[in-house]
Amino acid sequence: MTEGPRYRVKFRRRRDGKTDYRHRLKLLKSNLPRIVVRKTLNNIIIQFVEYAPNGDKIIGSASGFELKKLGWKYSTANIPAAYLTGLLAGKRAVKNNIKNTVLDIGLQKPVKGSKVFASLKGTIEAGVSTPHDKDMLPTDDRVMGAHISKEIEKSFKDIKAKIMEANSEVVRDQGLGIREKKEKTTLATNSLPPTTKQKEA
Repeated sequence: MTEGPRYRVKFRRRRDGKTDYRHRLKLLKSNLPRIVVRKTLNNIIIQFVEYAPNGDKIIGSASGFELKKLGWKYSTANIPAAYLTGLLAGKRAVKNNIKNTVLDIGLQKPVKGSKVFASLKGTIEAGVSTPHDKDMLPTDDRVMGAHISKEIEKSFKDIKAKIMEANSEVVRDQGLGIREKKEKTTLATNSLPPTTKQKEA
């Protein structure tokens, strides 16, 4: 272990590879809500998060699992599902007057055309303004699932139309199932400010 008078122990979450506090500070300085995109093996979770002294506050969210309510029968963790989840989250955000945000991908690597940027494309097309590089977004064919099958492409268009309805029930519904609530709680604790973790380091 490194020793010496000038050595400083990193925060625990940085040691665990969960939080890059330097990057987090830059995002917080924008004074804008953050779009937090997280992936699990079979789900995409998108949250709109605001900083609060006692821990980040989730002000809007959507889960890939919610697409099943609209008739989506395919994976809830592929690129089309990521886009649709972003679109749903974005529509809810706009409804709650959240119009300007910054993207927070945590420690994920920014990969061109990935699920993270498919989700971002969905939120942008829902009306949420977020600084981004257009070259990082997937093409329309990929977000529609044309590279997977014609059936997915057709289902994608149907689900998108339902989400885009101004008074869509799924847009008004902010409730999550038990599993999504657990994931939501876990993700919220992943972005705590450094001051709350200093003693643990």
